[in-house]
Amino acid sequence: MFRAVDPKVSFPQLEEGVLAFWQQHDVFKRSIDERPADRQFIFYEGPPTANARPGIHHVLARVFKDLIPRYKTMRGYRVPRKAGWDTHGLPVELEIEKELNLQSKPEIEAFGIAEFNERCKASVSRYIDEWTRLSERIAYWADLEHPYVTWHNEYIESCWWIFKRLWDAGLVYQDYRVTPHCPRCGTSLSDHEVAQGYEDDVPDPSVFVKFRVESSEFAREVPGSGPIFLVAWTTTPWTLPGNVALAVKEDADYGVYEVEGERLVLASALAVTWWVIALVLLALPARAAGRRCDALRPRGPAAGHRGGGSRGSAAGRDGGVCLAG
Repeated sequence: MFRAVDPKVSFPQLEEGVLAFWQQHDVFKRSIDERPADRQFIFYEGPPTANARPGIHHVLARVFKDLIPRYKTMRGYRVPRKAGWDTHGLPVELEIEKELNLQSKPEIEAFGIAEFNERCKASVSRYIDEWTRLSERIAYWADLEHPYVTWHNEYIESCWWIFKRLWDAGLVYQDYRVTPHCPRCGTSLSDHEVAQGYEDDVPDPSVFVKFRVESSEFAREVPGSGPIFLVAWTTTPWTLPGNVALAVKEDADYGVYEVEGERLVLASALAVTWWVIALVLLALPARAAGRRCDALRPRGPAAGHRGGGSRGSAAGRDGGVCLAG
């Protein structure tokens, strides 16, 4: 009455038998074509970067991505889905930099940007066959024969078309956004790149910066013969190249202090803390420093970069000189 059941069932073989049946009868394509065209469900799937072999974590992600389209298909929707390969981003470039033993962006330029880009494109498609086998083996349904590739012009043009539609609808605006930045690569980091190991709990360096004063009138009022510098403090040293002004606290006491042959202008309340051995040359009266600062033209740490002075409360409670970007 019943067929005998083999007590030594091989579940992998059972799965392979199901996959073979689906492929033989073109079940995936029929699951789309046999649903009504006027009842579509669109599922946008972020494609993987195929410049490395897939891992077990990719299986979990693709199972989740396959679950929703299958459910909607069983509910009677037509659910077309297209496989794709992501070919942009720092991971691709870093992989090729390692292969070519390139250490910096100038070395990439010396190697040749066009050739470097070609190497990146080839890298992305290096493991497509392995990705295809993995996708088919876990029964991930998508059109793997006609994938979209993000470096192809037709894909890039489609992105610009979408952006143009958003612009026409008034949904695009310009604003500021703080993002993690890679000084070596010279670019902001995407959420995916941050997730690959970016640490935001590292100590932020604070630096003291000297800005040379080139005002001859101010120099004549100060005893001594060494160069004069305004001393500023910042916890964001990467903003130094973009400085346009220095700010002082208008009601604070400032002094000029001689240190190793240089005359340094800083808040009197902080001088003892920073330079214990400093020799006081001149104490600037309260409120006078802010007015004098207007006429100063300090030279920034970047060669040839000059800024101006400004009064205000942004310099802080203790009257330190601050940077104004």
